[in-house]
Amino acid sequence: MQRRTFLSSLAGSVAALAALPKAQGAEQAVQALGLPSSDVARGGRTPVVTLNGQSLAWTLQDGVKEFRLVAEPVEQEVAPGMKAKFWGYNGSTPGPTIEAIEGDRVRIYVQNKLPEHTTIHWHGLLLPNGMDGVGGLNQAQIPPGKTGVYEFTLTKSGTFMYHPHADEQVQMALGMMGLFIVHPKNPNERRVDRDYAFLLSAYDIEPDTMTAKTATMTDFNLWTFNSRTFPAIQTLVARQGERVRIRVGNLTMTNHPIHLHGHIFKVTGTDGGWVPASAQWPEVTTDVAVGQMRVIEFIADAPGDWAFHCHKSHHTMGPMGHAVPNMLGVDQQKLTAKIERLLPGQHYMAMGSNGMAEMQDMANMGDMMPLPANTLPMMTGEGPYGPIEMGGMFTVLKVRADQKAGDYSDPGWYAQPKGTQSWIID
Repeated sequence: MQRRTFLSSLAGSVAALAALPKAQGAEQAVQALGLPSSDVARGGRTPVVTLNGQSLAWTLQDGVKEFRLVAEPVEQEVAPGMKAKFWGYNGSTPGPTIEAIEGDRVRIYVQNKLPEHTTIHWHGLLLPNGMDGVGGLNQAQIPPGKTGVYEFTLTKSGTFMYHPHADEQVQMALGMMGLFIVHPKNPNERRVDRDYAFLLSAYDIEPDTMTAKTATMTDFNLWTFNSRTFPAIQTLVARQGERVRIRVGNLTMTNHPIHLHGHIFKVTGTDGGWVPASAQWPEVTTDVAVGQMRVIEFIADAPGDWAFHCHKSHHTMGPMGHAVPNMLGVDQQKLTAKIERLLPGQHYMAMGSNGMAEMQDMANMGDMMPLPANTLPMMTGEGPYGPIEMGGMFTVLKVRADQKAGDYSDPGWYAQPKGTQSWIID
């Protein structure tokens, strides 16, 4: 089995656990994250933190909040060592999160800088039929070089998405999507201390290429939170005792059982709206089906570094082939010696006989056994006790007793109190 199908250097991977700058309040948190100063924070509401992203600025014109989106090609880092060519909005995929308040009148300008026409559908929002964004059905497509305008009143709060309803297999497969968050009109309704959000997306990008194969239906090799793989996905942080909300939307072609370690949560919302308290139940995993939103809430009562990931094991891995032979139990030592004689001056390592954990060891060899250009390891990420061996839909929730309210900085690795950590014996 050749290493080149799987591995890349880990240089910079730990640093890629993007630490957010410190902030000491909701309004400061908005500014620290690069979000626009808005009435979301000034009104006492907790602004949404979009993993690896930001919210969209707006201006007020005659009582209407105006937002501007630009649909355009985007080149973006998936993780250190790999960039890809996407289509997105305002220079990123997903596009910037739109945050507004129940009752707002919004006007959204969509400038099309793509090579083909497009539209935007406002997934889950209730609005006039002519604003629904299905090209050919209830609106004309937005031609390249032109700008479409959508205007409607936000009649309910909740967690929603936006994405094209035009040439969907290409446009959504290349990353055109974004979050649309509508906060309750009453700032005291459904209050939380931390409010995180991200979208699930998947791409099929072969080594030494940069553009996803848009015709792929099932065999994806990049499973991402907000178009990033671990360890480039931002860490979630919370102060012990805070109420935390996480909003997850799925625009892949399969379901994702999203699992949180160390805590019990309840599903409090969907793309259809908020779930009444009487209909909520305790969970540690919730399945997010295709085209769905799930909102979970919990009290961050357990200090530590807790895994948060999709529970489909291959969705927490990086790029790998789908026709890899099963080498478990096969002695490759004699074959390895023969191959090394055929490849003088080159490094070759057999693997798979005892499992795939050797992937991480090989990745750590760096330039000695380089990958083809522009691809990622199957397993990556270093923790305080060694390799984490992930590489896809995985990140960490860091809960600390001394994390200040409104502080989104990464507190570093957790030091377990004496007597609370497992150990190894002979």
